[in-house]
Amino acid sequence: MDIVIREAQPTEYDEIGEITAQAYLQDALLTFGESDWYLGELKNVAKRATAAEVLAATDADQLLGTVTFVPAPGPMADLAAPGEAEIRMLAVAHAARGRGVGEALVRACVDRARATPGCTAIVLSTQPAMRAAHRIYERLGFVRAPHRDWQPIPGSDFTLLTYELTLSTTRR
Repeated sequence: MDIVIREAQPTEYDEIGEITAQAYLQDALLTFGESDWYLGELKNVAKRATAAEVLAATDADQLLGTVTFVPAPGPMADLAAPGEAEIRMLAVAHAARGRGVGEALVRACVDRARATPGCTAIVLSTQPAMRAAHRIYERLGFVRAPHRDWQPIPGSDFTLLTYELTLSTTRR
């Protein structure tokens, strides 16, 4: 497989939204399944592309996965502070899992963060159940930042875990 990471094209937004939504649904990551409010956010690629960079992983003409790279604090950032970039909505199609697609997407975000003037770190949120993703992050040098864990729904029991990577000490 020859994985290419590139900016998503507007003609791919619907398919990318579906890949993202299906990844979250099939992994039971949405509290309310098909009726979860976040499903609409996952599918709305055009919206996030206006405030961040949506990347696509492809092999020939086949879309394998996607991630949203947020280069600085702004409307698409949940956690990023000044000097930090953020990774959001990493998703790999089920048929493409286990082939390095997720890692290639995360590496592309790290490379973009390194190329962003003034960026010294990259952060991301993840669910406790996303163990395969945690292994990717840790393999690439990300460390848990429990002091930054947060609840997207205040007062709920649902907590997102935070990982961060300081770019000056990043392994390649």
